[in-house]
Amino acid sequence: MADAVNAADALHRPPTLRAVIADDQALVRTGFGMILAADGIEVTAEAADGAEAVAAVRRTRPDVVLMDIRMPGMDGIEATRRILADGGRGDGTRVIILTTYDIDHYVYAALTAGASGFLLKDVSPEHLVAAVRLVQSGDALLAPTITRRLIERFAPREENRPPTTHRDLSGLTPRELEVLRLLATGLSNAELATHLCLSPTTIKTHIGRILSKLDLRDRVQAVVLAYETGLVAPGGGGS
Repeated sequence: MADAVNAADALHRPPTLRAVIADDQALVRTGFGMILAADGIEVTAEAADGAEAVAAVRRTRPDVVLMDIRMPGMDGIEATRRILADGGRGDGTRVIILTTYDIDHYVYAALTAGASGFLLKDVSPEHLVAAVRLVQSGDALLAPTITRRLIERFAPREENRPPTTHRDLSGLTPRELEVLRLLATGLSNAELATHLCLSPTTIKTHIGRILSKLDLRDRVQAVVLAYETGLVAPGGGGS
């Protein structure tokens, strides 16, 4: 009887969330690892630099990577870029950038590399755990208004950087294009619903379809893409 109950509990228990911690300071890795483990999050590997982080993701296929920006050799930005474009082997893995520097340029670089969030290293244990679970669920750690501010500040100065992979917006319906444009201007789901006279559930459905059609991980990437494709212009409105 007890075995049957345990088996039933196992069927309803959510799968263990798995994480990799990449930081050149062993004390930081140990501290974050203890915090995550105490909340039932499995740390599958640790890495002291970007190259080790890429290898760890290939080997253990975690749900989330906590990635330091400044590490010897390959930094966290380049490691993030490789993980999220590594022939599908990093598919499903989300990256949270960790740094001691609250500098816009780092945040922008992290977002354009594909990161789903950005945290300072002095984050509280509760906030760290909540951030990992939030990002793993498909959400993002930065409000669209913050993302827009960063893009408007740095995008005009990044004309010489390599172009990103082009995504054709022609597959979106007129309504989805409108939702994407308004999303990029910083409106929340509730504000989108009010502005378009739609229910919040319908807005979530539209956003989910946009992300699926454009092969995007989260709404932060959607905001970045809206600027990169010219749907929304830095410092201005939608095109």
